[in-house]
Amino acid sequence: MRQIKSFLYEQVARIGKAVASPKRLELIELLCQGEKTVEALAAQAEISVKLASAHLKELRMARLVQTRKDGKYVLYRLASTSVADLWVTLRGEAEERLVELQVALANLVAHGDDLEGIDRKSILERAASGEVLVLDVRPADEYATAHLPHARSLPVDELKKRLAELPKDTPVVAYCRGPFCLMARDAVELLRKRGYSAFHLADGVAEWRARGLPIEQ
Repeated sequence: MRQIKSFLYEQVARIGKAVASPKRLELIELLCQGEKTVEALAAQAEISVKLASAHLKELRMARLVQTRKDGKYVLYRLASTSVADLWVTLRGEAEERLVELQVALANLVAHGDDLEGIDRKSILERAASGEVLVLDVRPADEYATAHLPHARSLPVDELKKRLAELPKDTPVVAYCRGPFCLMARDAVELLRKRGYSAFHLADGVAEWRARGLPIEQ
């Protein structure tokens, strides 16, 4: 009986071992945005393709990611949305308990720039009525996979060139991949320097879905 119990715990521990790596957690967060090639994941995580492949192999062995062939490319994706929920829950638990993480997150966004604690449903309602403009500043392919309702795609690397498209009399709410992503912070900083009323929403698609709020796909 003890052998059987030990085996059961060992199987659950496979998940823990698979996510016990900062880079593998980052790859999971990137895959929350949609399927990607190993080359794209390596570039976005700023690691070599060889190392990215090794990390993805571990995640695949734990059944957290799946693959499919598209011509000469292999595309990786999360095995299910529950894997994204696992990431959101794990990160949220860490933020709740680790002061070091709380301090680091507080240093990412200037005071008054973020919308943490604001009712998300009211953001939806105001976006639907045109009272605020929600900007998705991730790459366009991630927006195409899934995005917040009423959000407009404007990748952060195009923002400076396309500022004239944004009305100055409407507050802007920018979001990207989640609390650890810096693209929305950079977008808000640029917008404020140019005279816009802009705010940073820490949620990404995975966090929004985990809250039980709608996603457009």
